[in-house]
Amino acid sequence: MDGVKILQAPENLLTALHAIIPGTALQAQQLPGAEIELWLIPPVFPTERLDDEVIRRIWNDTPYWIFCWASGLAMAQWLLAEPEHVQDKVVLDFGAGSGVVAIAAKMAGAKRVICCDIDPVSLAACRANAALNQVELEYLDDLYRAEQVDVLLASDVLYDQCNRFFLDEFLKFAPEVWVADSRVKNFSHPRYTKVDERSASTWPDLDEAKEFRNVSFYKTL
Repeated sequence: MDGVKILQAPENLLTALHAIIPGTALQAQQLPGAEIELWLIPPVFPTERLDDEVIRRIWNDTPYWIFCWASGLAMAQWLLAEPEHVQDKVVLDFGAGSGVVAIAAKMAGAKRVICCDIDPVSLAACRANAALNQVELEYLDDLYRAEQVDVLLASDVLYDQCNRFFLDEFLKFAPEVWVADSRVKNFSHPRYTKVDERSASTWPDLDEAKEFRNVSFYKTL
């Protein structure tokens, strides 16, 4: 169709995705409530039965970057609505996934934004999504190699009880930490307090239970 730009999904992301879920596409999708586009799995997921091997691969090597999770979307919307939290600051997005929070922080006027994720494919997705939104980000695969930053952001990283120790680790890298999570409604930590609760859903919509559409925001004291 004349005048319509057809975007081709990055080959490296498609290759990584097909190694886990064969035959699945990626589409550049506009997020609800945020002027951000991401390369994500199509809203209508193939309905044919997945064989046991594919299911095993999904569980063992979940490609988190193919969704924009509810907490990431809520945090991105919040940053774009209240840019003063990151404006002219150096920001680190921990567990960046698709890079949605990092992209929003850069759009909100952050001086520098570092995407941190141990998954190399997630960092590749962050690069592709940054290019899609015409923003410049930095990339890091190990939190313990990070410099001191002004603000550390973390969304949907507490789903595993084993990850709770990061709440203490974050304090070593930034004086101000914000955590958004839809899986943990409250946690007891002397350095964090719950400051807000927002509604968002994972995109594409996974039809998750209502409880997972309420995102809690926590901030360091």
